[in-house]
Amino acid sequence: MKKMQKFILFLAFLIPIGMLAQTKVTGVVTEQSTGTPLLGVNVVLKGTSTGTTTDFDGKYQITATNGQTIVFTYVGYKTQEIPYTGQATVNVALEEDASTLDEVVVVGYGSAVKKDVTGAVESVTSEDFNGGAIVSPEQLIAGKTAGVQVTPPSGAPGSGSAIKIRGGVSSLSASSAPLIVVDGVPLDQGNSGLNYINANDIESFTVLKDASAASIYGSRATGGVILITTKTGKSGQLNFNVNHYTSVGNNVNEVDVLSSTQFRDLVLANGNANQISDLGNSSTDWQDQIYRGSLTTDTNVTVSGGFDNSNFRASIGYVSQEGTLRNSKVNRWTGSVKFIQRLLDDDLRIEANVLGALIDDTFGNQGAIGAAVSFDPTQSVFDPNSPFGGYTENVNNDGSINTIAVRNPVALLELYSNTADTKRSTGSLKIDYTLPFFRDLKLTAKGGYDYFEVDGNLVIPATAASNSNTDGLIGTNSTLNRSRLLDLYANYKKDIESIKSTIDLTVGHSFQSFYRSNRFLNTPGVGQVTGNVFKTENALESYFGRLNFAYDNKYLVTLNLRNDSSSRLNPDDRSDFFGGVSVGWNIIDENFMKDSKVFSQLKLRAGYGETGQQEFGQDYGYIPRYTTGDGQVQYQFGYNSDGSPRFVTTIRPEEYDENLRWERSKTINLGLDFGFFNDRLTGSVEVYERKVEDLINFIPVPAGTNLSNALFTNVGNLENRGLEINLNAAIVENENFSWNTNFNVSFFDNEITKLFLTDDPTSPGSPTGGIAGGVGNTIQINSVGYEANSFFVYKQIYDANGAPIEGAYVDINGDGVVDTDDRYRYKSPNPDAVLGFNSNMQYGNFDFSFTMRASLGNFAYNNVASNTGNVQSLFGANSINNVNSSILDTGFQNQQLFSDYYVQDASFLKLDNLTIGYSLDNVFKDVRMRVYATGQNLFVITDYDGLDPEINGGIDNNFYPRSRNILMGINLNL
Repeated sequence: MKKMQKFILFLAFLIPIGMLAQTKVTGVVTEQSTGTPLLGVNVVLKGTSTGTTTDFDGKYQITATNGQTIVFTYVGYKTQEIPYTGQATVNVALEEDASTLDEVVVVGYGSAVKKDVTGAVESVTSEDFNGGAIVSPEQLIAGKTAGVQVTPPSGAPGSGSAIKIRGGVSSLSASSAPLIVVDGVPLDQGNSGLNYINANDIESFTVLKDASAASIYGSRATGGVILITTKTGKSGQLNFNVNHYTSVGNNVNEVDVLSSTQFRDLVLANGNANQISDLGNSSTDWQDQIYRGSLTTDTNVTVSGGFDNSNFRASIGYVSQEGTLRNSKVNRWTGSVKFIQRLLDDDLRIEANVLGALIDDTFGNQGAIGAAVSFDPTQSVFDPNSPFGGYTENVNNDGSINTIAVRNPVALLELYSNTADTKRSTGSLKIDYTLPFFRDLKLTAKGGYDYFEVDGNLVIPATAASNSNTDGLIGTNSTLNRSRLLDLYANYKKDIESIKSTIDLTVGHSFQSFYRSNRFLNTPGVGQVTGNVFKTENALESYFGRLNFAYDNKYLVTLNLRNDSSSRLNPDDRSDFFGGVSVGWNIIDENFMKDSKVFSQLKLRAGYGETGQQEFGQDYGYIPRYTTGDGQVQYQFGYNSDGSPRFVTTIRPEEYDENLRWERSKTINLGLDFGFFNDRLTGSVEVYERKVEDLINFIPVPAGTNLSNALFTNVGNLENRGLEINLNAAIVENENFSWNTNFNVSFFDNEITKLFLTDDPTSPGSPTGGIAGGVGNTIQINSVGYEANSFFVYKQIYDANGAPIEGAYVDINGDGVVDTDDRYRYKSPNPDAVLGFNSNMQYGNFDFSFTMRASLGNFAYNNVASNTGNVQSLFGANSINNVNSSILDTGFQNQQLFSDYYVQDASFLKLDNLTIGYSLDNVFKDVRMRVYATGQNLFVITDYDGLDPEINGGIDNNFYPRSRNILMGINLNL
């Protein structure tokens, strides 16, 4: 017993000695080559779980005992081990490790080192963004990476681009657009426009292209996922940045119509006496009348900095952008704030960020674009005797307006006011907490929102000929969309040295609710009001998990799993699992590759994943619904007390499909990442196949089988296949001159394999692609065995001189009669391949960069020519109208809307932007300045005869032309 007491007393004596031997150690970790403090360096006592990380100033604090070893590790840098011998301060400068240096990319609910990523994930950072007058941020990455198509917006100010990942044909009637996630907040896919974000506030775009990577977002990820990360302030002294540019733009192309002389000759040759008498004495270029040069200015001011335990960034921007169409303009104020606070020795991290914009739109009447193509060029703009605001108009013999004739395009612009005020904001509050007693586990809670509100007003005065009511028209429109998000998840990361393995596990729960409302009222006359009110909401609840496992840094496995429950679908099918598995092999780390003088990177990847789609325009298409009619849908039911008829508003049932369920996509992906000669040449090759089942399509149904003649339902299957190649080359790298290039190419193929609940290739298909000319005509079709949205046309017959013969088409089925059964599927708007080429050079203080894009194998239907390139259109609507100049080649008397003559190869090569800049250090005390000039849309090489070969959807009609812009800018860093 006494021995035990002595032993306890001995231990009690040693404890305070041990405590006294422990010392608090502080220091700063920097980058060896630049001296820049490094954030997030792991500082661990070797052989223990005791550790910490550096803050934004590179500072750390840890308690150590004599004889222990302090280990400093950081991604992309060589590990350093410092024996502790009682020193109070241990400063470390980490050296870059060329063999492990790699970027960290966001992958959804976390991040990963690019070297360890096993899925098809691409990141484009601010250093590589496109330059120019960019109002909608998606233009920043156009042509930058394989598999991602960004179709630039039309010339309308503030308009957004169309984004497609891997061909973009992942659905028919449901959305094929990718899910956009801004700082961890998924945007409502029905309202995913990005023009509320200032391009200067974006740090990076990360694209999750294949299903194995995107499946962490489950039912919304079939079209791919784009993760946008905004910029964060850095620690140190306050930094002020001012960026301003001014841009001027002009249209470089117009629709090719007859000149006034050509028009007059054609009317004299083909018209009767009345039509000839309608010719005027003027020579008016109506397209010249409605278009103008445009001016855009953009100013952005940013302040950022940080302190010991916090950092921040705030910006404010103002853009004023004119459109080349008269009376079209957008003014936009943007603001952003991001604040990060670290507490409890950096165990608790709080991040708050808000992005917002106030946008004032003035919409020019785009009906003037089509009117300018058709209005009589022999008429003057003004008529002093006209009761229609003093503008020349097509009138009947009694002076009344010809209601079916084309309107004066200038009057359409001037006697028209359409404005909208938009408020848009997204934001989030994120809290990370690392458990001090279990440092491998981090808990995260994040709340977010997406708010969108528009108030619009439309006024057409009574004097306007376009008015269908003599009292004028006043219309108001109010839209409110909002979503709320709550994410709760935990991350466990552990290096198990004994088995040379790393486990990175994330599990969590997400709930997002959506509310949408719209109120539209028209006042077409005194005492008359028509309109409607629409409200709906839905919710998505999810459980998700991801496991990353690495053995010996060479063999990698990633598992993603998500369970989504959507209120949009019927109770039996609304909950389902989506997920994926991908594997990787870092071949470069194998012993037989270690001494390679050629390869610096080599990784083989393979993956399989399943994702879904539920974005199809209805929240509750599976249940019976009833809609209240407006003032124009009423039924007389008796009489009022004063003897006047009593009208009762009707309630009508809507179509529904009680078995409506998810679209489901299954994707196989195989990829190879490589680097040569110390990464002077790097790149990747990907091949994939995607099968989409239970396609949601809006299809006609037999009369009497439902409450409408068409409805949304699951009807078929679709397949996509493709090849992507991405190459990056550091051609020259030295102190005075550097030159880097990127080339990427993507090949696409898609085919519908089932439709209308059948795989019969003789089924007629689903018509789509409405066109001008006639009523209810379509030019595209979805059919089994063909590409989505294939053109459905007659095969034109030509004479010996190669001119098309009017009304002469090939008898495809050989039955001796040319009728609708002889229409065939011919080409599609989907390209066979898209290419991007980027180059960046720097010589001394000069920098030079450009981006070129090409699209091959995409076809467009020239609806302007097919609709107006004929004599019938010359004398249509009891008036004389200008026509497309194609009439001079064809001589067509009547419309030939369905001839494949108008389906034209729209392949193109575009120089998107070219920038040259010059930088100066210490212009004033500690002030850095860069001046630059950029040209956008500088040239297009194409054989397409229409206005622009790059038409989203492939039908060219009434397109707002894209302008060529030249800008001058200045950037100041203080």
